[in-house]
Amino acid sequence: MTNETANVGALLDQVAWNDQGLVPAIAQDAESGVILMMAWMNREALALTLQEGRAVYWSRSRGALWRKGESSGHVQNLKEIRLDCDGDTVLMKVEQIGGIACHTGRQHCFMYRLEDGEWSVCEPVLKDPAEIY
Repeated sequence: MTNETANVGALLDQVAWNDQGLVPAIAQDAESGVILMMAWMNREALALTLQEGRAVYWSRSRGALWRKGESSGHVQNLKEIRLDCDGDTVLMKVEQIGGIACHTGRQHCFMYRLEDGEWSVCEPVLKDPAEIY
């Protein structure tokens, strides 16, 4: 990132945080355009993402910051970041290290497709999660 991080506080003030102080963050592969995942960021997670140049999320289940790839090695290096027209959703274009974004061992988290009135798995497991975590 360049001078976008110079005034992080002012940038964070332009985000429309929800009532829990969170904003949805979508990770998209910068090269292929594939949507990899959606997670949540709080103010600190977004600030760290801007400062470190890698995706940092807020884990609602753990109640803690989560640096993508800290246990799996599947880091998301930030290439570009955008804020939507309402200021309430972040889009990050990332380089997905290892080609796996999902904890299920898939390229991305959107593994179910609606077919004939049912959700069915449509994405292959690239690596057994037991080998990742």
